[in-house]
Amino acid sequence: MDLAARGAGFAEFWRERHLCTLTTVRPDGTPHVVPVGATLDLETGIARVITSGTSRKARLLAGDDGARVALCQVDGRRWSTLEGTATVRTEPERVADAEARYTARYKPPRPNPARVVIEIEVTRAMGSV
Repeated sequence: MDLAARGAGFAEFWRERHLCTLTTVRPDGTPHVVPVGATLDLETGIARVITSGTSRKARLLAGDDGARVALCQVDGRRWSTLEGTATVRTEPERVADAEARYTARYKPPRPNPARVVIEIEVTRAMGSV
């Protein structure tokens, strides 16, 4: 998906410091929605969420490459939702890359030896920006 084609306002909105929500699906089909910090790479169409490997969101996605998720952020009337397929990554270089991206958007994350990164391949973007 060509996210850069959505324009400068969209790109800026995903660089600004906003909290997001990540929606996954529980085994019973109900949504699990949690606040997260997230980053978006416009060039690759990959959104990233760092979390502990023991978190509920990571456990819901573990072993399910390509689970459907939604990542949202809102600021007043401006909002954006990214839909896509999520994969939990544990490779140290992927986690370190995600931590660096998180640091650039928010602040350095606290140390967590159990950290993983949820990588979301964006397949749909919508919103008011």
